[in-house]
Amino acid sequence: MRVSALLTSLGINSTLCVLFFTLYSVLRKQPGYYKVYIPRLLAQGSSRREGRFKLGRLIPSPGWLARAWRLSEEDILSSNGLDALVFMRAITFCLKVFAFAGVIGIFVLLPVNSMGTQLHEIDFTDIANNSLDVFTISNVNDGSERLWIHFAAVYTVTIFVCGLLFTEYKYISSKRIAFFHSSDPQPHQFTILVSNIPASSDISIGESVERFFRENHPATYLSHVVIRRTRKIRNLTNEAKNLYKRVTHSRAGSLQDKHTIFSEKVDLDRYEKRLEDIRQHVRLEQSDISMSKDTRAAFVSFRTRYGAAIALHLQQAVNPLHWITEEAPAPKDVYWPFFSSTFMQRWTSKLVIVVVCVLLTILFLIPVIIVQGLTNLSQLEAWFPFLKNILSKTFVSQIVTGYLPSLILQLFLKIVPPIMRFLSSIQGYISLSEIEKSACNKGIWFTVWNVFFATVFSGSVFYQLSIVLDPKSLPEKLGISVPAQASFFIAYVVTTGWTSVASELFRVIPFVGSLIAKCLGSTDDDEDVEAPSICFHRDFPRMLFFGLLGIAYFFLAPLILPFLLVYFCMVYFIFRNQFIHVYAPKYETGGRFWPMVHDTMIFSLVLMHAIAVGIFTLKKLSWASTLVFPLPAITLLFNEYCRKRFLPVFRAYPAEVLIRKDRADWNQGLMTRFYGNLVTAYEDPAMVPISYSRNPDSLDLPLLSPVSI
Repeated sequence: MRVSALLTSLGINSTLCVLFFTLYSVLRKQPGYYKVYIPRLLAQGSSRREGRFKLGRLIPSPGWLARAWRLSEEDILSSNGLDALVFMRAITFCLKVFAFAGVIGIFVLLPVNSMGTQLHEIDFTDIANNSLDVFTISNVNDGSERLWIHFAAVYTVTIFVCGLLFTEYKYISSKRIAFFHSSDPQPHQFTILVSNIPASSDISIGESVERFFRENHPATYLSHVVIRRTRKIRNLTNEAKNLYKRVTHSRAGSLQDKHTIFSEKVDLDRYEKRLEDIRQHVRLEQSDISMSKDTRAAFVSFRTRYGAAIALHLQQAVNPLHWITEEAPAPKDVYWPFFSSTFMQRWTSKLVIVVVCVLLTILFLIPVIIVQGLTNLSQLEAWFPFLKNILSKTFVSQIVTGYLPSLILQLFLKIVPPIMRFLSSIQGYISLSEIEKSACNKGIWFTVWNVFFATVFSGSVFYQLSIVLDPKSLPEKLGISVPAQASFFIAYVVTTGWTSVASELFRVIPFVGSLIAKCLGSTDDDEDVEAPSICFHRDFPRMLFFGLLGIAYFFLAPLILPFLLVYFCMVYFIFRNQFIHVYAPKYETGGRFWPMVHDTMIFSLVLMHAIAVGIFTLKKLSWASTLVFPLPAITLLFNEYCRKRFLPVFRAYPAEVLIRKDRADWNQGLMTRFYGNLVTAYEDPAMVPISYSRNPDSLDLPLLSPVSI
């Protein structure tokens, strides 16, 4: 790829980003789009629609940038939780790394690469027609002493990244403990999930649970809730909620348009009759389930956190397959459909997930091959000879080689996060947060393999398998292939990175949905606004992949670093803005996403070391190649130390922390009232009776409402 193609791609994406920013600055002030751009403020009731027109609404303003900048970590922690803070700390971590590496790359490595003549000398009089490869390490002459500068840069950045990882791991773990101490008593801190409860013909599952824990944990056992299969009831309840929305919409429409009142009344009668049928059906199903359909699992609550921890970590029965304990999620975090599936269904779904992931990986090679064909004009002309005249035009060739490949890859990558989320949901996790973390891990490694390795080793599936089966040759092949794809990944950062984060600010899909709703005559109701939660399974993999690209390419193609810095600066401001105006937390893991960030950065460092070994070998600097070998070993030893030092805190809280927190809550007199709420905290929402109002003159009375048991 030539510099001119990169400049063309840069111009197109910069224009798109400016357009998105400008439109956002105007539309966010329009009352008709409050649901799109400030749903959190609407849901909290801290913002209302203004009826009067103001000229200032039509003038773009950067005020949101100032508010995002002023947002402190304590503000993020108090309003969005520790998971949001971990997300922002991952962004600032990447900013620090690439600011440090950028100084070395731009002011030291880039001039060294440009002075080389291995490929050809750089033509400063016609800079736009130079190949981007002249700015990479490939242009440094073989055996040149200047390669020791790259060697020193690899060591320097490795030490800096490891030091920063240690500091961040220590900071996040201390924040996790502090966040735990500052929180009010939460049901999941006192509760465990017990499964594989032995069935008995004499007593019910509930009686068996109570007898077992009163005998074995008499001082700390408090209560239990037996879990039942309620999939059918949930489906009926969801249908009733959808009908309720239709009824409220029909009533609002009939009040606004008196000519349609007769037809709307017919629909109302039909909907209300169906609601009555559903209510009766739900009541019958609930009474039937109350007598049967136990899942041999229960949420068991204790009087202290320490008592719950002892029950969690000790084997409860002589037979290790009975009375299996695991950590209970928060009540809002429970994934109730998990309990409606049988053991065979879960076991089968895990096999299906493995097969689907393999097939998805193979199928994704198709767009990768297409993308690689577009980056190579001679190959593209060989495939499609009739395009030779069109591709000979400078502007067209710049678009095809610089912008189009990354755009096509980005469009295919859009479908990956929801697929990973779905696969994780059927994998057998009991909480939404575990599903989210699993989808994050799947998304990261899918992106690394199918975007990085599949692009670098572009070829057949069998060629990629041969690389995996012959790991000894991996550094050499990385040294050959990775620098050759530097220009593609530079364009990828600009095209995919910049536009994706700009579209996050503009919220393209919710905006289009709002336009369609307006065209269909839907009315806006601030009372029904629900703030969405951030899609960690979409945003974490994308951000961490760009971090991997920066670490892997900083000494090979330092020209990528300024574009990565721009990307992470945009991410920093935009997501801080989204946490203020858009996203609200649905669950809290206490910062458990950070180990995933740490592991990805460690993998990125080891990958960089493997590439360095290969490139120094190819450049005939054998001593440098030999001296790089200790780096991955040292990095992995550092990672093992961090796992021993910090990871246990993310798996479970220490005993001294639990005991101190239990004493503090008792001394503050919080526990008596909390116990009353804890007993019913894990009631299945599907088991709560529903009722509706048949009053056709009231729009304020809900047709569906929970009734106390």
